[in-house]
Amino acid sequence: MRAGEYLKSIDYPGRIIASGTDIDGKDVFVYAITGRSESSRNRVLENKNGQVFTCVYDSEAELVSPELLVYQAVVAAEDFVLIGNGDHTGPLSSAVEDGKALDEAFAEICYEPDAPSFTPRIASLITSDASVFMIARKNGDKCERRLYRYPKEKGIMHIIHTYSSNGSPLPSFSSLPVRAAVSPAEEIWNALSSDFRVALYYRHGSYERVINAKGE
Repeated sequence: MRAGEYLKSIDYPGRIIASGTDIDGKDVFVYAITGRSESSRNRVLENKNGQVFTCVYDSEAELVSPELLVYQAVVAAEDFVLIGNGDHTGPLSSAVEDGKALDEAFAEICYEPDAPSFTPRIASLITSDASVFMIARKNGDKCERRLYRYPKEKGIMHIIHTYSSNGSPLPSFSSLPVRAAVSPAEEIWNALSSDFRVALYYRHGSYERVINAKGE
């Protein structure tokens, strides 16, 4: 199964992180946003020399909970890349740079306070030999945290996202990271519902691409 095929089967994945390598061993990773609310859809991704940020598209429109919607999504450091779906991306990358154990740093991260969905906070740390995926989601009255490490495998990426499907409240993604064959940027973008897709950042080796629904 290709990454695009998998994502096409999910009617509403929320925010998406995928990382892996192509058949030649070059890094491939993705950060994508789908949104239902006007506030969530009033965003674009901006790439500033490999550092990727969510930004407001129409500054005149009302933005609900901007602290959950505007953040750095990709931190590209010298020895690693860290991708996240919220303001935990910066603190996690700083902790890694300071040599802090990843499980210790992630222990301070919890799901978003956006009742009733309680959106999981997700992240992926990409190093020279592996991708580590992190998920912090609500489980009863507790914050359940999971870390999954995958050595790099040529032609394969793993995928996590915030929601398993559409619904009210939105059901959190609760499975293992999904293993899939690498897909190009256009295939992944087209796999996302045109009713919900907001933005995508795709990096393949030194190639980078941003696709935003606003301004298409």
